Amino acid sequence: MLKIEDLHAEIDGKAILKGLTLEVNAGEVHAIMGPNGAGKSTLGYVLGGRPGYEVTQGSVTFDGQDLLELEPHERAAAGVFLGFQYPVEIPGVSNVQFLRESLNAQRVGRGEKPLSGGEFLKLAREQAAGLGLDQEMLKRPVNVGFSGGEKKRNEMVQMGIIDPKFAILDETDSGLDIDALRIVGDGINRIMRKADKAVLLITHYQRLLDYVQPDRVHVLADGRIVRSGGPELALALEREGYAGVAA
Repeated sequence: MLKIEDLHAEIDGKAILKGLTLEVNAGEVHAIMGPNGAGKSTLGYVLGGRPGYEVTQGSVTFDGQDLLELEPHERAAAGVFLGFQYPVEIPGVSNVQFLRESLNAQRVGRGEKPLSGGEFLKLAREQAAGLGLDQEMLKRPVNVGFSGGEKKRNEMVQMGIIDPKFAILDETDSGLDIDALRIVGDGINRIMRKADKAVLLITHYQRLLDYVQPDRVHVLADGRIVRSGGPELALALEREGYAGVAA
């Protein structure tokens, strides 16, 4: 589904990714772990198409397409979803309005018929209920006044409504208490654990991986993947830290 080869990227002239190679197949969950400054979030931003991140070498293929040639909205329509470590607030725009416009723009981009208001509300309520998000919060401005855990659950509701092929989740466990972590982990499994979907989890800690067990774990250090393994690698990182395992 996703194939990254020798990816180099920089921001403001500073090299961050320095030859990253990774392949994620449909039906798989891969976890990216590594110390601060290793390039984990940069990888997510580059895949999502965030402005300011310049690819200087390498290639990224998604479902047979050159992902780097697509604009951010085209990547979204193709099935790529980027979950942020710090979800942004959008004052004056309700969740319902934002999500309906986002979903229908993607459907039109794929040549599908937009959902009616009733169809969309039914879908939104189902997804909010599945993640324990008060349906009244769907009427509020996007993430405004939400706690950290509510923002992350709201982002998972967004993912459930948009129903992407490939989700890049950047430290989705950040700021979650144990109950919210379980709810979010269950939501990821429910939405994305399917044969035609894949997930790239970016995380510092093992705790999310207790709920969303990865097929592969990769250690990212200094802009490159320096080690890969199964779920046991995350446990080794928890015990020994990055210095011992990534050496």
